[in-house]
Amino acid sequence: DTLKRGTARDHRNNDQMANQNAKGWRRVIRAFGYSMKGFKACFELEEAFRQEVFLLIPLIPLGLWLGESPIERAMLVGSLLMVPIVELLNSAIEANVDRVGMERNELSARAKDIASAAVFSSIVFACVIWALVLLPKWIG
Repeated sequence: DTLKRGTARDHRNNDQMANQNAKGWRRVIRAFGYSMKGFKACFELEEAFRQEVFLLIPLIPLGLWLGESPIERAMLVGSLLMVPIVELLNSAIEANVDRVGMERNELSARAKDIASAAVFSSIVFACVIWALVLLPKWIG
């Protein structure tokens, strides 16, 4: 696991150093490639991210179907999309902390716990949005 992360990191550093003068569309295309590498790495290495992506498959169409207006659909789907976005940031923080060292450190543990709390908060946020949009329709 750590070796895969290290190899990807070293490869990216070499790419960045070789292409630091990229401008215009070339820079945009390279940035897109790095983003796709990030999605791939997170999907391959982080089970929580995979679970969240698989949950999006039925929930996004459900949110589009249950929302009665464009604003409701945007709220339902947007709140769902926040979860994997925050998970990507959490995974990046965890990878960076692990890169520094695997020994127990209070600050490292705090960084990981806070990042995990952000993921939890995004899940609660999505649940609250879904409840606020849908419960009045079902109860009232």
